[in-house]
Amino acid sequence: MIRNLIKSSLSKRILATQLCNNLTICRFYPAPIKRFYKESSILYADKKYEITLDQKKLKTPNGSVFQVASEPLALAIAAEWNSQKDTIERSRMMLTSLANTALDNPNHLSKEDIINYLLSFAETDTVLFHNQAEPDLYKLQIELWNPIINWFNKRYNTDLQKTDDISPPNFPTNAKMEISKYLRSHTLDTLHGFQFAVDTLKSVVLAFACIDRFITPEKAVLLSRLEEEYQLGHWGRVEWSHDLSQQDLQARLSAAVFYVHCNSFSHFVQSKDVSRISEAQVF
Repeated sequence: MIRNLIKSSLSKRILATQLCNNLTICRFYPAPIKRFYKESSILYADKKYEITLDQKKLKTPNGSVFQVASEPLALAIAAEWNSQKDTIERSRMMLTSLANTALDNPNHLSKEDIINYLLSFAETDTVLFHNQAEPDLYKLQIELWNPIINWFNKRYNTDLQKTDDISPPNFPTNAKMEISKYLRSHTLDTLHGFQFAVDTLKSVVLAFACIDRFITPEKAVLLSRLEEEYQLGHWGRVEWSHDLSQQDLQARLSAAVFYVHCNSFSHFVQSKDVSRISEAQVF
């Protein structure tokens, strides 16, 4: 009886193996959305700028009317929709995605939620961890990261200290207070842009330096990938992979910086042609 059970078990295993070998694994991806409009434009209504697709108002994923307060931002978002070809590639529409997140706020985040998230991120900031085990890399980190840390401490009246080993960096209480005070001066919409930039770079210091125009988005991305770029210099670069990843990060960061500026540094100018207030961006 035991012998028959063993044979039966073996037969089942062999049958299962054969089925697995003959099974064709199919992956199903959602079909790309075809472009269903001819032209995208903007419309001013209720002191906000709306995006139109062939005279129809664009809506957010939650069904709300897509509205932004900045005219330059609205024009840039309309340009994203106009740049789509036969199909709509939402993954390349960074400003649209960021604005949708700010408008719908799917995670129901408050200003304090985002500020606390950014502060916790700053405690383990990428540029505060230096690696003495790799002398050449350590030299690069001192040369390229230290000036950014020094600028940040001077600009935001903090005293962040890097670490050269596995111990966490020094993040004094006054630094949290100063960063928190600065972030609270921005609106909730703007803070979504800060969060998008920090998530892209994995660094509050680099994100702030880029938003404050101390460094360019290209340099910020390079500095955030310093260890990876160092390793690529030794082991070689796969252009179709590493270059595309770098360009994608640059696009995401540029969108975040532009979004923050459009929601932060604006003033209102009275238009003589139409009796209303229109927003102009100060750069």
